[in-house]
Amino acid sequence: MFNDGMKFSRRRFLQNFAFASAAIAVGPGSWVIRPGWANAAEGPIKLGIATDLTGALGFAGNACANVAHMIVKEINDDGGLLGRPIELYIEDTASNESVAVGNVRKLVQRDKVDLVLGGISSSMRNAIKDVIVSRGKTLYIYPEGYEGKECTPYLFCTGPVPAQNCDEFIPWLIKNGGKRFALPGSNYVWPQTINAYARKVIESNGGEVVFEEYYPMDQIDFSSTVSRVISNRVDVVFNTVIPPGVGPFFKQLYEAGFSKKGGRIGCTFFDENFLEINQPHEIEGVASSLDYYKALTAEDPVSAKIQGDYEKQFSSQFRFSAGSAATGTYRGLKLWEAAVKEAGTVEREAVAAALDHAKITEGPGGPAEMVPGKRHCKMNMYIGVAKAGQFEIVARSATLVDPKEC
Repeated sequence: MFNDGMKFSRRRFLQNFAFASAAIAVGPGSWVIRPGWANAAEGPIKLGIATDLTGALGFAGNACANVAHMIVKEINDDGGLLGRPIELYIEDTASNESVAVGNVRKLVQRDKVDLVLGGISSSMRNAIKDVIVSRGKTLYIYPEGYEGKECTPYLFCTGPVPAQNCDEFIPWLIKNGGKRFALPGSNYVWPQTINAYARKVIESNGGEVVFEEYYPMDQIDFSSTVSRVISNRVDVVFNTVIPPGVGPFFKQLYEAGFSKKGGRIGCTFFDENFLEINQPHEIEGVASSLDYYKALTAEDPVSAKIQGDYEKQFSSQFRFSAGSAATGTYRGLKLWEAAVKEAGTVEREAVAAALDHAKITEGPGGPAEMVPGKRHCKMNMYIGVAKAGQFEIVARSATLVDPKEC
């Protein structure tokens, strides 16, 4: 859901990686990162990361790879998992499904990894999941927030879904914006699915959807849409327009006086990566609903430590943020670690059974737990508002929020 102009090379990825252990190139887009201590008698546990190191979503994929390296290093420095070292196998999915399928097949068939974590877009998840879970008989963790409805056995999701994004956010938008909503979005599955869910929540809370419409992925002129927003006296724009359009759209709304007239923009994917797309005054007051904001580090020592460790090890060009799936990657790997410890093995059936109810007491944004039988994750959710180019947290869930999936 991001700008096609954002390109990242393997060279840049390597420069960003803090290699505390040996990285071995094993072909284009393939890397093995081996721990610096002798293998146990059973050999290493093999963890596969399939993510976009290059291509349109490279900024998100590199953050996920960084998080995986950070966690694997922590586990290995602490003696490994089940007394065995973890070897990290990384494949570049290159924001290209046809490239990804072949590279993921390497992880499963050649490297015989015990887990694959990765995928940013839903189209990527759909392209690689059969290679992993059906043909490859391997566990798969998908870390990105997405539109929901993924109920494939042996596939576990650790990012937020529409119920978590919307159930508390939309009532807040009604209270702090108004009841008349517009639902403009890019024309693909995520905006259409989350908007269908959002419409139900809006209407059940006494709100009204004034209009809902979708645009080509590369559209940047929204003058007609902005005119409809103003002329129809819309209170809240619930935005699912993605880059490259989101920046121009918000700028055009600002220039039309939408915010000055009391209008509110809500956008569930808006994280720290997007604060620099517009001038701060153009996005002042934009509200978002995510599982983590960097602002949490001021109040939560665990989040502060995770954020600090990440920033010490890796370049600031790839941020640790919720929208980039970095938080879902952290959560997913720690839940998998807990499941492996409970199962006492990396065998798929046993780990899947343990992962089905796995819990962690600490993580970015707080604890998390899988919902038994649902393969989705409960987590804390936060509402952030852009103020002077930074996010301020203005509301938070009282408890872990149920994904209401599967």
